[in-house]
Amino acid sequence: MSSGRLYPPANPHPGSYSSIPAASILAQAPIANDYRVTALQPDFTGDLWVGSWAGLSRINPETGRVLQRVRMPSRTLEALAQDRVGRIWVGTFDGLVRVDPRTNVITAQNFQLPSNRVLSLLIDSRGFLWAGTDRGLVMISPDRGLLMTTVRDLPGVSANALALDGNNNLWVGTLDGLVQINTASAFPIREVGRLPGGAVQSLTLGPRGNLWVGTASSLLVVDPVRAELVRSVGTMRGRSVQSVEFDRAGNVWVGTTSGLFKLKPDSGELLGQVPSLPSGQILALSPNTGNKIWAGTSEGLGWVSLTTGEGNPHWGLVSPTVVEALR
Repeated sequence: MSSGRLYPPANPHPGSYSSIPAASILAQAPIANDYRVTALQPDFTGDLWVGSWAGLSRINPETGRVLQRVRMPSRTLEALAQDRVGRIWVGTFDGLVRVDPRTNVITAQNFQLPSNRVLSLLIDSRGFLWAGTDRGLVMISPDRGLLMTTVRDLPGVSANALALDGNNNLWVGTLDGLVQINTASAFPIREVGRLPGGAVQSLTLGPRGNLWVGTASSLLVVDPVRAELVRSVGTMRGRSVQSVEFDRAGNVWVGTTSGLFKLKPDSGELLGQVPSLPSGQILALSPNTGNKIWAGTSEGLGWVSLTTGEGNPHWGLVSPTVVEALR
């Protein structure tokens, strides 16, 4: 995208969906009141798992075709992760669920979590699953199905976001800032507090080894080695940042409550804003997936063409109000 360019509304029936009749896609749409897409997880086969409050779906990110829908015991999906053998772990407001993608068998995991409200999931370098809740953090062995460790007295209480740094250290975004956790002992090591915007909403490792932190009013860059705030990205000041990801070219995509933006990571220069997504409230991003940038929004799933920079709704996984508005 060129600097400052605003793109025209996308073609309602983009070419990459030409093999899928619009009527058949719409007929597949589940009936639900809330279509927010809160989590996106590419898997080892190249498919994309879409976690929303309307259910869990698996799609082909090249064509957009819905491959399967998994009926979940809880509709409040908030986080997704894939373990080393390909199982999909789903964090909901009612606890953890494991899905076997080969059989669609769902197993509710009755772990003694600090809270059943799971907000974040991450597989560490050893293959253990970390689950962040609004009252703390646990480590689970996916293979044994056992809760191994509970982080007691997590500074900042709520594990809103999780990321590994370049040395495979675990960082937790909380209500008070960042906390580094010793994955062997499960004890907090260091904290980075008093961040502009307060509570951490998103946390991502950048290609140069820094942590990119989204808060309610800022996009921040933190050096995990020194545990210091390096800078605040000026073009994002005053925006509530909910998701940050990098594409293969090294550009940073920033999902906010007021749109999706593409930036140069070094300077923070704004390269463009993406229009025509189902909603301007961006909750999740999956770049480098099916030659697109996939975006979860408050009104459903959308994607960005890497050739035109235009946003498009996924017609089978959006709110009916979006469909009606674009007809």
